[in-house]
Amino acid sequence: MPNLYPVFDSLSASPLLAHSGGSAAGFLSGLSHPVGGLDHILAMVAVGLWGAQLGRPAVWLLPITFPLMMAFGAALGLMGIPVPGVEIGIAASAIVLGLMVMREARPPLAAAMVIVGFFAIFHGHAHGTELPDDQSGILYSIGFVISTGLLHAAGIAIGTVHRWALGRVALRLAGVAVLAGGLYFLAKALGWIGS
Repeated sequence: MPNLYPVFDSLSASPLLAHSGGSAAGFLSGLSHPVGGLDHILAMVAVGLWGAQLGRPAVWLLPITFPLMMAFGAALGLMGIPVPGVEIGIAASAIVLGLMVMREARPPLAAAMVIVGFFAIFHGHAHGTELPDDQSGILYSIGFVISTGLLHAAGIAIGTVHRWALGRVALRLAGVAVLAGGLYFLAKALGWIGS
């Protein structure tokens, strides 16, 4: 019987799709980037939570606005066009979106879309400037847009509890948690606390 251990060793030594420099690596890097930082996760889930609180059509329009504007911000980052205060903007996004969820704010739909779109530019720019060397910018971007959509979907799914009184309280408390996380990341971005 032939010794199959070298075959299994070679298959388990390095994942087939996550090799450095390949197109799959670009997609996988993009897919994993938004979930690599709690600051990104908080803001992106909060978009879904707020959309769920607002109901239709905001529940779909906010999670569409965010990735579109994030892609614009990423394009700026990929082209090397600076956006001032990216880390502060990302932290501020969690603060503002947490506040919107906490207060169950109901601005006009256009205003909600502007708020979400504005902050998405900062998140996108951060993604765009962190493209790993030798990886496809397009596939990387597709990866982080999909990942962002999944985080929005998670927020929407959690937000379905809004139909019950206790669920509304829970969502408002979730808004407080997002706001608190944003304040922490703002303090880090401003150098008030160490990393």
